[in-house]
Amino acid sequence: MVQAYILIQTEVGKATVVARTITGIPGVLTAEDVTGPYDVIVKAEAETVDELGRMVVAQVQKVEGITRTLTCPVVHL
Repeated sequence: MVQAYILIQTEVGKATVVARTITGIPGVLTAEDVTGPYDVIVKAEAETVDELGRMVVAQVQKVEGITRTLTCPVVHL
């Protein structure tokens, strides 16, 4: 299982709607509004890195109100 944090920038005033929408995507564990350079932080998981990438590109990035994403895979050192 691969986990990642997805850092999301949204249009002004869209963070709450984006977070609520993303929580309905299979594989998303949490989606939280935050302050700072990013507006929403998502924790997600998938079976493989490729599957995670497909989820981000095909589902997360298509949510209305998102302007940019940064995916940070979790590593266990």
